[in-house]
This record gives sequence, structure tokens and C-alpha cells, in this order.
Amino acid sequence: MRKLVILSFMTLDGIIQAPGGSKEDTTEGFKYGGWAFPYFDEFMGNEMRIQMGHPYDLLLGRKTYEIFAAYWPFADPEKEPGAADINNARKYVVTRSLERTDWNNSYIIKGEVYEAIKKLKDEDGPEIQVHGSSNLIQSLWKNNLVDEIWLKIFPVAVGSGKHLFADGSFSGSFELFETKTSPSGVIIANYRRTGEVKTGSFEI
Repeated sequence: MRKLVILSFMTLDGIIQAPGGSKEDTTEGFKYGGWAFPYFDEFMGNEMRIQMGHPYDLLLGRKTYEIFAAYWPFADPEKEPGAADINNARKYVVTRSLERTDWNNSYIIKGEVYEAIKKLKDEDGPEIQVHGSSNLIQSLWKNNLVDEIWLKIFPVAVGSGKHLFADGSFSGSFELFETKTSPSGVIIANYRRTGEVKTGSFEI
């Protein structure tokens, strides 16, 4: 079985909405799009190259897929070292509205979506990475399909927006297996799922 990994940029108050640009996702009047940009430096670029510098498949929600498909097929591989890997990766898009995909190696998942994702995980192949896709992520939590989270926690709070964990979406425990800090104060924290929530009490 191959692992499913969520890669997310997140604010200190847990928001993952629109880190990359002002018009990326303005749902519910979100006005802080592009909050990650001021902190994205050479260190962060190198970290992304490490995390995406090996074979992977992509699992994306429709909105994120359309953002990626509008950019990566036209990116200059000399200026964007990861472009070739992203364009050559298998890309699975969860959608109710798309009928076709023009980006190479793209496949639409409809119908029994989570049974299809479970089947993908059971197949031989590289790890499955989820980028962006905030709505899809909530359903992945609810269906217990996530194995690891690779977070970039930015030193900014935006007050409201889409959370990594929406209310009631998930409960569970994780193990931190890698952490780094960028010169601009971004914490890279990688976790793997370990099981259910453990409880207890403090004795004073």
C-alpha cells in the first residue's frame, strides 16, 4: 500500500486558504490571498524541491487542478526545476463538473470517489501527494485516508478562512518525524498518523 501525503501551507491560526495569490480562492470574501508570498525564500524553494524531487502521483480537487493546469504545462523547466516532474506525474482530479482534461497524464475521479482513492492506495506505485484542495482534504480526513501531513507553518494569522481541520472533520494522533525552520520563520513540520486520540489527566 502506498501512502497518501497532504502538503499544506498553513497560517499560525490554522488557515490553508489561498496561500499563493490574491485571486486563488476568494470564497466567503477571503481577502488575504497570497499570505505565504512574503516568506517564500530560497530555503522554502529548496524544501519544496526536496519534497517533490522523487516520484509521486498527484490527487487534486477541481479548483487546485485548474490552477495547476493553467500554469505548469507552460512553465519554463530551466526556471522551474520541478515543472517536468509535475507535468509527467499522474494527476487524479476529484470533480463533479469536469468532463475532460487536457493536461497530460490527468484522470478524472467521479462516482464512488473514496472507494476509488482507496483502490489507488492499494495499487503499486509512488506516494500520492495532495496539494491545495482544501475541500477535498476535509473528505480525506472523514474517510481516514491520510497517512502523513507535511506542513509549512507561516508566522502570520489571518483570522478566518478554510482550516486544515474543519469542525468535526477528524480526530486522531500524529508523530512528528522531521522539523526545520526557515530564515524567515516558517516552520517545516512533517507528521505521520499514529492512531486515535490518547487521553489522560494531569496530577498536581
